[in-house]
Amino acid sequence: MYDATAKVPSGLLSGNVNQFGDFDECVGVEGKDGIQGQYCLAYLQLVVDQSRPDLKYLHRLLHSHYAFRSNISDPGHRVPRFSTVNWAVCTPASCTAQDVKNSLQHAISKYTNQTGLKITLQVDQDMCQVKRELVLSKATIATSFLFVTVFVLTLVGAYYDHYKIPASELLLSFSLKRNIQKLFSLERPQGDIASLHGIRFLNSVLLVIAHKSLAVFFIPYMNRTYMSEFLGKPWTVIGRAASLYTDPFIMLSGLLTTYSFVGKLRKNGTLGIKHEYLSRLLRLVPTLGALVLFCTYIMPYIGSGPQWPLVVTNHANICKKTWWRNFLFIHNYFGFENMCLTHTHHVGIDTQLFAISPLMVLLLYKRPKIGTIVLCIIALISTILRFYVTYSKNLNNYIYYGTSIRQLFDTADFSYTLPSHRLTVYIIGIFTGYILRNIPKNFKLTTTALYTGWTVCTIMFLTAFIGPSKMGSLDYVYNPIHAAIYNAFAPIGWCGLFLWIAIMQHTGNSNGWLTKLFSWRGFLVTTRISYGVYLTQFPIYFFNVGQTRTAEYYEFFNVMVNLKEIICIFLTSIILTLLFDTPFQNLKNYLLLKKAMSTKDTIKISKME
Repeated sequence: MYDATAKVPSGLLSGNVNQFGDFDECVGVEGKDGIQGQYCLAYLQLVVDQSRPDLKYLHRLLHSHYAFRSNISDPGHRVPRFSTVNWAVCTPASCTAQDVKNSLQHAISKYTNQTGLKITLQVDQDMCQVKRELVLSKATIATSFLFVTVFVLTLVGAYYDHYKIPASELLLSFSLKRNIQKLFSLERPQGDIASLHGIRFLNSVLLVIAHKSLAVFFIPYMNRTYMSEFLGKPWTVIGRAASLYTDPFIMLSGLLTTYSFVGKLRKNGTLGIKHEYLSRLLRLVPTLGALVLFCTYIMPYIGSGPQWPLVVTNHANICKKTWWRNFLFIHNYFGFENMCLTHTHHVGIDTQLFAISPLMVLLLYKRPKIGTIVLCIIALISTILRFYVTYSKNLNNYIYYGTSIRQLFDTADFSYTLPSHRLTVYIIGIFTGYILRNIPKNFKLTTTALYTGWTVCTIMFLTAFIGPSKMGSLDYVYNPIHAAIYNAFAPIGWCGLFLWIAIMQHTGNSNGWLTKLFSWRGFLVTTRISYGVYLTQFPIYFFNVGQTRTAEYYEFFNVMVNLKEIICIFLTSIILTLLFDTPFQNLKNYLLLKKAMSTKDTIKISKME
């Protein structure tokens, strides 16, 4: 047990402060009289005498320039307690968390008296682990059976499909053969806006990078101080501007919804709102439900490690209590701390905006002038709200040195996860969808207008992306005006270029390399797995964080370009798409088509009568 307990290492001033000891040796200890090893990960918060400049400087190096500021009481399951030291202690399993705390406090006090250093300790019972016996709950068994059933359905469906055996369309909807063909098909749907697939791909990649940038802060790097200094370079805006990369998805949702709705209004004179809502639910719920079930009842059993209870088991316990909020798409209103699968807040926002979209589209379609004025006012109010709340509550959507966990959570709760604060780009998408549906195919801009548009949109894009890079420097001091301007206007500038590309490509006004790149047919495949990529990336990141047992050496490309992790995200997204997303979309199309045919038959009979 002593051997498995963490010791004071070399390189403390390089940030090598988090010591995980030997997890497997500790939980594997078995002695006489039933003595068993227990691994506890204690949290230590170091406070120094502020009148001592030498200690303040050492404290800054120990905590790697405070890339994040945290308190020992902050929840660490979503954002790491970067200012807290993690220290492993191996004890007999009969010891309580309080026993471990008292023992560690006694040991530390002998070395910290009259040093100007004060250490606060916290040991959570949840972070004390013993060797587990595999005892599956009924819910876990039922969930496993469900996944096996769906997998068997895909194989049986593929068998019937391949050998042309007559079968119900419900069964064939799960055919693995049919769904693989659909997934990798490069045939464009009718009315497809080609460049949107490339836009979605680019922002998906940037979002994966940004989320990975957050996950690495959980890892106990031996050269963590170097990592913080390295991430203070201007180009690391790519990881710090994570909030920007979700805005194009909201914008695209408004664009595609309006494009579809206006087309249906022209063709049928009505939207069929019930049909649209039902279609939306069948599109989102099965895949989301599969992920919630997996992360809640299966994932906790397939791994272990020093931080496993924090980043995996804790999430599962939250989901057991609050899963119903996710399926009502209201989970984004209950705060990041208590949200099941926090990264799915975007699904809630998008669904709520979709729910009110018929009102906005109908107003714009039936009363274009009034609709334009009303939507512009709503978009302006949304922008003002973002500015005001950010400034008045000292929030920040951009991750700077010294960002506190409390500030990040408050930013999410008071702005980022609220649909009222994301309406601006959604309404911009509505206007764009309306324009693309109404603009003549042969509409051509003058050369001056074309170059002016490209120039203005490019400047807006670069200003939104590169402009705030100074906020990522080590010596940056938080300014609420900077944060408020960024939160209010950066989403508009970031989305502007993508909208211009979509309009130019769809109307044939531009056939340059950029529009050709975004319109590449291969992006059709990435679009089909984009929902799966969005859902699976964080569980994979947290799985790896929970499994990490030792300090690693930070090298940017080796850490960020983790091929195993990238391949895992790609494969799990394909699996989730083939087992749940595509089959249930097939079912949706079949059931709604069957309902439509039934309605037509009823109309024909009534006319004959």
